[in-house]
Amino acid sequence: MPRKPIDITIPDLSGKRAVVTGASDGMGVSLAARLAAAGATVILPVRNRRKGEAAVTAIRHETPDANVSLRELDLSSLDSVAALGAVLREEGEPIHILINNAGVMTPPARQTTADGFELQFGTNHLGHFALVGQLMPLLRAGHARVTSQLSIAANSGSINWDDLNWERSYDGMKAYSQSKIAFGLFGLELDRRSLAGGWGITSNISHPGVAPTNLLAARPELGRASDTSGRRIIRALSKRGILLGTVESAKLGALYAATSPEAKGGGFYGPSGLGHLGGPPAEQKLYSRLRSVQEAQRVWQVSEELTKSQISLDR
Repeated sequence: MPRKPIDITIPDLSGKRAVVTGASDGMGVSLAARLAAAGATVILPVRNRRKGEAAVTAIRHETPDANVSLRELDLSSLDSVAALGAVLREEGEPIHILINNAGVMTPPARQTTADGFELQFGTNHLGHFALVGQLMPLLRAGHARVTSQLSIAANSGSINWDDLNWERSYDGMKAYSQSKIAFGLFGLELDRRSLAGGWGITSNISHPGVAPTNLLAARPELGRASDTSGRRIIRALSKRGILLGTVESAKLGALYAATSPEAKGGGFYGPSGLGHLGGPPAEQKLYSRLRSVQEAQRVWQVSEELTKSQISLDR
């Protein structure tokens, strides 16, 4: 039996500027397309320009008058993050929506970023942390909604404080969970600091449930020559409408969190079906790993030290 499509209503975003990381393919390009269709000016910061151009073409195929353009960004390089920040600050346009969607998942062998961080921690969390710092004046000017995309993996594991970069005993899945826990704690702490400091930014977090997205697809650059067996199983279950979401429904948690008037700062949004694996988006109970304010403050401080950046009123 064909699965009944799931969707949400997006408000009119005319006059809004949105930035979506990881929008060169998969769920990210779908997020960007929906924002553009709602009237937003959408910036796609991409590492692979060829894929980025294909994404822009696909978006304009759906919405011919879409206002969408590319910028260069490699979240695994703090120099690249700083360069994008400089470009967007020079353009001087306020940012109203930032969806921190990009990520890498479970390379079979430990890899590092250009700055020497474990790849998942450095890309999924530290790269986005530094990006928010670089864009702070534009986010404040736009009274932005910042939505950071997590994973159900943030509901397991912990932060390996004694070895954040997994130099002694690398475990790809545990390192992935750590990156998403840290990222979630950051997203929640950003909202608290904005409220306390009067920054005017609303920050929340989301997760896509489980769907056949590109995270577990073949990625030769990560040492993964073919789709994982997990992705093949997920694709088969999703196609049959069994429990899991689709690529189209997986984006809705972040889309709701980033655009809905009902979504609030400090909220957590994702699928509302059984096990929160699929279904329409709704507010979720915070995972236990995301509830400690002290852990969030520690993540913030360590992230400032590692990236040599400061997210503050001085920006």
